[in-house]
Amino acid sequence: MKMITKRGIFLWLLSILFVAGMVILIVSFVNNGSDWAMKRYNKHMYSNGELIGAGTIYDRNDVPLAQTVDGKRVYAKDAITRKSTLHIVGDKKNFISSSVQATYDSRLTGYNLMFGVYSLKRYGKGNDLKTTIDSEICNTAYRALDGRKGTVGVVNYKTGELICCVSSPSYDVKDPPYNLETSERYEGVYINRLFDAHYVPGSTFKIVTAICAIENMPDVFTRSWPCRGGYTPPQGVTIKCNSNHGKSVTFEEALTESCNSVFAQIAIELGSEKLSATAKELGIGTPVVISGEIECFKGTFNIDGIADDKLGWTGIGQGDTRIAPITMLRIVSAIANGGSAVSFNIVENLADQAGKALNITLPTNKVSMIDPNTASTIGNMMRKNVINGYGESRYEGLSLCAKSGTAQIDSNPDHDIAWFTGYMQDDAHPYAFVVVVENGGFGSRTAGPIARKVLNAVKEKY
Repeated sequence: MKMITKRGIFLWLLSILFVAGMVILIVSFVNNGSDWAMKRYNKHMYSNGELIGAGTIYDRNDVPLAQTVDGKRVYAKDAITRKSTLHIVGDKKNFISSSVQATYDSRLTGYNLMFGVYSLKRYGKGNDLKTTIDSEICNTAYRALDGRKGTVGVVNYKTGELICCVSSPSYDVKDPPYNLETSERYEGVYINRLFDAHYVPGSTFKIVTAICAIENMPDVFTRSWPCRGGYTPPQGVTIKCNSNHGKSVTFEEALTESCNSVFAQIAIELGSEKLSATAKELGIGTPVVISGEIECFKGTFNIDGIADDKLGWTGIGQGDTRIAPITMLRIVSAIANGGSAVSFNIVENLADQAGKALNITLPTNKVSMIDPNTASTIGNMMRKNVINGYGESRYEGLSLCAKSGTAQIDSNPDHDIAWFTGYMQDDAHPYAFVVVVENGGFGSRTAGPIARKVLNAVKEKY
């Protein structure tokens, strides 16, 4: 009798362990099934380490950017499109982690919890994904960069749809160069410079300092500051300016002339606490998230307890501040949109091979980042930058509001990073932009013409 009881207890324990193991297995399968399916040894998905079993990726105009044909992954028809859309579409081995092919790999294959990769076996390819980007606009941007390292981004600031996301250097996935991973020419080729590059913002950061001043210095528009080619705080080294702007420089003149002296003085007067609060409100230090899934470089900004001269340098966009271009694009988008930033999106829809729309969560958040009056004020100042500074004739018909930047990274001006960012003050063409060119020299001279070419193409098409 005792033997039967012991056996009964043993069987009960064995049953409990079996049920517990099944529960663990099921939970693991639910949570990790898609990751398991996407392992490179899965021959339904990969061949020689290259993704093959995925549906078609389209641009917003239904141009195929990547598709599976006869068991092979085939990319866009022309080489320029393959290069200009590489960092959004992705490479064959998913080394570009922020691409849609890498981010949505399991959904592109058609994997689901119930049927696994049944649709892939049935149709020979998975689900189709349509992006928001325009390959023709991307081609224009890629040509305008002309082989230089950098990035171009354009977004509809009302809807959050990214229509241009170009990063250079790039390469042709159909014919990769033999020295792709060793040549300096292709340094950082797997990095999407729009989303993940770590750049000194240069004078584009004066937008942030100006917003802080408008909100914290009630008399900022009635005051003036001296500029004699630089400013030396009571303690610290001289902060050099790009010119000698005179004894009495107003706030608006300082932004138009991009006066380092005035903005250094304003930053020091504001103090690190207020400047830090504004930077935080504008999203510096918080990653921009694309389509709810692609997390970009969050940026670095820490000025607590720094000396006055370093605070002054920070206020003009130098110092230790580092941001991704997508962050600056979001800031100018918020200014253009009355102070509110909408969620950025790169995906339009997902559908199976039968054409049935599949559920995909795309955030539609609208976050208030700037007081509407402040947004209007800084927007008008950026408009005057173009009219009185850069020259309206150079951007005729674009109703441009913009700010340039020339970020110094060492003592060699040939290494300066050229920035140009802003938006079109036009309800019919609600587009914001950012252009960055490495080793580009003066911002408005190098990055400005690139922005003009791309925005003219956008306006002509949309």
